[in-house]
Amino acid sequence: MNSMESSPQLPIPFLQSLERALGNDETAEFMQAYQEEAPTSIRLNPFKKGVHLDESAKIPWCDEGYYLANRPSFTLDPLFHAGTYYVQEASSTFLYHVLSHLAVPKDGVFLDLCAAPGGKSTLLSSYLGNEGLLVANEVISARTQILKENIIKWGLGNTIVTQNDAGQFQELAGFFDLVVIDAPCSGEGMFRKDPKAIKEWSPEHVDLCAGRQQRILDQAGILPKAGGYLMYATCTFNQKENEQNVRFLTEEFSYEPVRIPLGSDWGIVESEIACDSGLFYGYRFFPHRLKGEGLFISILRRPDTSVTTTPKLHKEFRHPHLKRVSVRDIPSELSHQVERVNEESLYALGSAYFLFPKRFQAEFEFLAQHLNLRYMGVFLGEASNGQWIPSHEWAMSILPKDLVVKWEVNLDHALQFLRKEPIPMDGAATGWVLITYQEYPLGWVKNLGNRINNYYPKEWRVRMS
Repeated sequence: MNSMESSPQLPIPFLQSLERALGNDETAEFMQAYQEEAPTSIRLNPFKKGVHLDESAKIPWCDEGYYLANRPSFTLDPLFHAGTYYVQEASSTFLYHVLSHLAVPKDGVFLDLCAAPGGKSTLLSSYLGNEGLLVANEVISARTQILKENIIKWGLGNTIVTQNDAGQFQELAGFFDLVVIDAPCSGEGMFRKDPKAIKEWSPEHVDLCAGRQQRILDQAGILPKAGGYLMYATCTFNQKENEQNVRFLTEEFSYEPVRIPLGSDWGIVESEIACDSGLFYGYRFFPHRLKGEGLFISILRRPDTSVTTTPKLHKEFRHPHLKRVSVRDIPSELSHQVERVNEESLYALGSAYFLFPKRFQAEFEFLAQHLNLRYMGVFLGEASNGQWIPSHEWAMSILPKDLVVKWEVNLDHALQFLRKEPIPMDGAATGWVLITYQEYPLGWVKNLGNRINNYYPKEWRVRMS
């Protein structure tokens, strides 16, 4: 087996399974691609159009995705911190093509069950835009913080971030138009980018991951509503974590197959999955066949006869922490500065205020009774000691900010601000000032005349010189 000898750093049992699936010649092609540098790609935020790229570099299955010729220092790009784009592996942007083909209702409710760090969530958020609602869930606390940060930077305000185990969604059967399960896996498809995944890999680890994935599917299979979709994905190649789990899902729940058309030159491999209820389909991404990392995706549809849960808006909202408020209850500085505040739902969490899409108020309050909320809509700010403190979340949001004072900075001053260092603001108005770079908000300062307080979140500050 020449391919094994050429790359001893990859586990022998993995290479043996790869050769059984691809054959010797194609395994050699895989190994050659494995030795090459992984491509860098980004996906643009269609609601913050601050980056313009060559159309010839576009990812073929994603109109908002682009390959970069080299990997820049994203940390030192203020437009990255402004949420104008997301650094996302090209294969995973295939979700864009799936959504476009299925024409899933944009005014629906979506769930990204294993959402961190937020690549697929921000893509789903863009698809839903001003019409729909996304629940982005992550069970691990530290990863939830990363997810929350990326959702805030994306800025659309159509997302609820939750921290729950899949088993805690049982009361939400038939609630979602789309459920995305990018399940924790053995990471075979990320070997080129993540040496740690190679060290952790073993046949026993594959079995462990497959069992964990089955548990998640067993708990989440009831969540799509009648006519809704479930997308199952892993970044692995083996059948135990992929096709066998699709069979498990179809044995436990009633689903219909979905076939996605592919471009003839995309290099994506379609597999047929024979299940008791019919022929289903999977889509596998190999790094030697396309410009991207390893991935597996399968899409299934719930029959029209399945359960649908539609919540109703109750006269009173009883929650241990949140309460409904009206525009009359909030500080005047807020109501005077935040356009559209009269058009949306308002909630208070102590002295903090959140704006949420009114058209999904019933759904939000229903979800709030069942899930552990970590963020929702747009946090506008809080009243403290009789003063109004605007939030960084509001600064990053796409809510109009025509009524606030702004101060445009150059690249050097933008990076100083992101490092929480002082920046020159001679002639700036006193009070709260929104710092912008290429007209995109980066955050707030408070100009006190004799000094300027930088309110960029300290946990987000740039440490790179």
